[in-house]
Amino acid sequence: MLSSEEIKEIEHEVAQVPHRKAACIEALKIVQKHRGWVSDSSLNAVADYMEMSTAELDSIATFYNLIFRKPVGRHVILLCDSISCWVMGYEKVYDAFKNHLGIHFGETTPDGRFTLLPNVCLGTCDHAPALMIDEDTYRDVKEEQLEGILEKYK
Repeated sequence: MLSSEEIKEIEHEVAQVPHRKAACIEALKIVQKHRGWVSDSSLNAVADYMEMSTAELDSIATFYNLIFRKPVGRHVILLCDSISCWVMGYEKVYDAFKNHLGIHFGETTPDGRFTLLPNVCLGTCDHAPALMIDEDTYRDVKEEQLEGILEKYK
């Protein structure tokens, strides 16, 4: 079941597009913003509300890597693994994350603080390697910077 706040926000997005279904990604993002991720029951509720089949909406939700279909930590780290980042030291940054957080891609720290995910491109190839934590982008990242960066996220 969708909350009244979620419905209000979804209706705002629906009003911006010519067809109700065109707002389905925004609807998923709204539910995720409120709940942290999109569970099966949330997906069913959004599908019903958007007048779509669950299968149709799930195919959209699973296509987009920023719609989380399983629980994630309070802060999601997206580490760019594009060719530019790879060439500029992505592996060292990834190793530093694994060592510091004790997790690999797709995992969440035991305290639920961080989830580490790969990302194909963050659009800042001229400042590789790059990563995002929540809405914050970090460029020209060196492995020795990670501890200081992570301290900002409680």
